[in-house]
Amino acid sequence: MAEQNKEIVVIDETTIKSKIYYIRNQKVMLDFELAEIYGYETRAFNQQVKRNNEKFDDDFMFQLTDEEVYELSRSQNVTLKRGTGRGSNIKYNPYAFTEQGIYMLMTVLRGELAVKQSKALIRMFKQMKDFIVENQDFISSKELVPIAIQTNQNTKDIAEIKSQMATKEDFKKVMDNFIDPETYKHFLLMNGDKIEADVAYTKIYKSAKKSIYVIDNYVGLKTLELLRAARDKTQIIVFSDNVKNKDMLTKNILDDFRKDYPNIDLKLKIAGKKYHDRYIAIDYGTENEAFYLCGASSKDAGNKISSITKIEESSKDMYHDMFSKMLNNKDLKI
Repeated sequence: MAEQNKEIVVIDETTIKSKIYYIRNQKVMLDFELAEIYGYETRAFNQQVKRNNEKFDDDFMFQLTDEEVYELSRSQNVTLKRGTGRGSNIKYNPYAFTEQGIYMLMTVLRGELAVKQSKALIRMFKQMKDFIVENQDFISSKELVPIAIQTNQNTKDIAEIKSQMATKEDFKKVMDNFIDPETYKHFLLMNGDKIEADVAYTKIYKSAKKSIYVIDNYVGLKTLELLRAARDKTQIIVFSDNVKNKDMLTKNILDDFRKDYPNIDLKLKIAGKKYHDRYIAIDYGTENEAFYLCGASSKDAGNKISSITKIEESSKDMYHDMFSKMLNNKDLKI
């Protein structure tokens, strides 16, 4: 698929707001406008999505009904007419991408410009989102972007993509428009305190200095994406029986993840069908050793009320022994 335009995408705040719509009680962006941002023809953009259809569940993207197209055109002055404009010459109702769909979209676009932008965006969006929610009371928007970028991307990488991607401030505005702290619902309880779900896992994984061991029978792409918070050279082992579900981990997802993040030391081992709950071991066998009991799979955290609880010192020996018995388990074949 060839890009149609490799110039820098200039998006001001007004334009960003005009491209985010409220449909089915959630904020979304439409296919032809996302295609324009990425420098693709709409038809080619949607063909790429179709080739990766298994990655886009209904909560990631959906096609607008005739009624929704009419209402959107009437109430928000969206140009959806056929026959004029880059995104319009269409014979179908547009597809809407939710916040999660936009994250997934970044993993499937192809082409030199799209790959460079997507790798930068998927890192930036995740870090910005976590940072905005976690520090919104302590840091100004002017300071936010450079700090978030610096924590996740080194100067050399930024220099390589800077000439072909939209400005950092542009994408900060995208996230500001998607995140409404008053209505954002993906929270859980961590040691009795309310915290945004992804932030909770990020805090735990970032605390590891040597290793992260996870027991979770229901793993998916989000499970892996959250583990990216780990420091470089941290050993990561996921123990799972990969129980079949709509978000289950597939070989294609795993291969794509390892290709995109070759520096992550990720191993998968079978759990042995012994565990109902989910557990995390941080720095197993060191003085920094810590264990957590998780009420839900990390891929579902925040969808319903759940908790993460740090195991008390008096009970750590039992969990240490539990993980010790698992380290010799066979590799999990996806």
